Amino acid sequence: MIALTLAEIAEIVGGRLHGTDGSQRVTGSVEFDSRQLTEGGLFIALPGEKVDGHTFAAKAVAAGAAGVLAAREVDAPAVIVPPLADGQANERAMVLTGDSDGSGAAVLAALGKLAAHVVGELAKTGLTVVGVTGSSGKTSTKDLIAQLLEPLGPTVAPPGSFNNELGHPWTALRADASTRYLVLEMSARGPGHIAELARIAPPRIGVVLNVGSAHVGEFGSREGIAKAKGELPEALPEDGIAVLNLDDALVAGMASRTKARVVGVGEHPDAAVRAENLVLDEQARASFRLVTAAGSADVKLPLHGEHHVGNALSAAAVALELGASLEDVAARLSAVTRRSARRMEVTTREDGLVVLNDSYNANPESVRAALKALASMSAGRRSWAVLGVMGELGADSVAAHDEIGRLAVRLNIGRLVVVGEEAAAMHQGASHEGSWGEESVLVPDTDAAIALLREQLRPQDVVLVKASKAAALWRVADAVLAGTGGEA
Repeated sequence: MIALTLAEIAEIVGGRLHGTDGSQRVTGSVEFDSRQLTEGGLFIALPGEKVDGHTFAAKAVAAGAAGVLAAREVDAPAVIVPPLADGQANERAMVLTGDSDGSGAAVLAALGKLAAHVVGELAKTGLTVVGVTGSSGKTSTKDLIAQLLEPLGPTVAPPGSFNNELGHPWTALRADASTRYLVLEMSARGPGHIAELARIAPPRIGVVLNVGSAHVGEFGSREGIAKAKGELPEALPEDGIAVLNLDDALVAGMASRTKARVVGVGEHPDAAVRAENLVLDEQARASFRLVTAAGSADVKLPLHGEHHVGNALSAAAVALELGASLEDVAARLSAVTRRSARRMEVTTREDGLVVLNDSYNANPESVRAALKALASMSAGRRSWAVLGVMGELGADSVAAHDEIGRLAVRLNIGRLVVVGEEAAAMHQGASHEGSWGEESVLVPDTDAAIALLREQLRPQDVVLVKASKAAALWRVADAVLAGTGGEA
């Protein structure tokens, strides 16, 4: 955040001052959690379904905040944002904040205006914004890009998957005068969402990873998803760079939708940054030859799963465009770490049992990738896939779950544990594909899954846990890791 007075913030967001002459300067962090505020920070009072941030306004200022951004008057120096006009309240923002009158959406809109101002000012002094979107892999790729750019200069990126109307401006406001690179993950649950995020923090480099089935229930088709994801390359300036995955035809087709220069990545022969001679080790970690116009170099990714190759190529393309050498990029890719929790998080118990905790979220593409990694990592060992619902698939839900169950059989996964009736088609698909008996089982909830695993797991087994976030299957992974000797 750059230093601003409350009066300046009021002018930027179109709000009015309350309980202050506006002279207080915001020099600390911008937070919606009062416990995270630093001295001189700005507290964002978000109304919510269970907790209303306005009730914490006075406490936040007493703890050192310079002021509050609020939807109504509070007992503290504040900028009061105006209500949104009819029809302007972003439905997605209202869902995020949990309010019913649009006041939370109004605060988020003001937060976006503040972030847009700060990013615009920092862009004048050399800040480069990198945006990343795709149906899967956004968080992992964002983490890789940040790790490749950090040696080039101060870099800001969101923790985890903080990629919506709240997380996007919050992350942008972490940037200050010293920041050279701002890496932002951009999600969409409907048309126009990515375009709006791009207006808050205009990217000069945009990365599109893939077009899958995530949220197909909301977009209607993969083509509808592609139209929304394509809002990122459309937002790039003429001197910008669009990094597009040529292995995905719908992404490759976005080249015609951007004014920016296109850099293709992938295993496709036309890719400017591509992987050749790809092999996986016994832990499903990929080694490949990174081939670019500047030459080639060997990479050995320490991350589990072949799907990380495409993510790494996109990250490499961004770093190379921003001045990193090929040798440095290859070396850094070979030394990256997993920064976000519950994404192919591999942990070994004392008795040798291995847990692949990929429980943060799930869609058909990411589940297929995780199952392939499980099959590779469990050669000679008994494998378990503990899978739950893949949400927001609309009319394709039953067929998509059925296909995942069948894939588990084709990959020779030893045991399939399907959690919850919403995912029952996985169990049915596995049973039909392989005429399985006890190899596949449907359990009602996470407690039942934990009980089954407690009884049947053995040392040296390999267990994948994956589902959409709402299923909270990380409880299963945590319980398995808490046990030893076959007891979870």
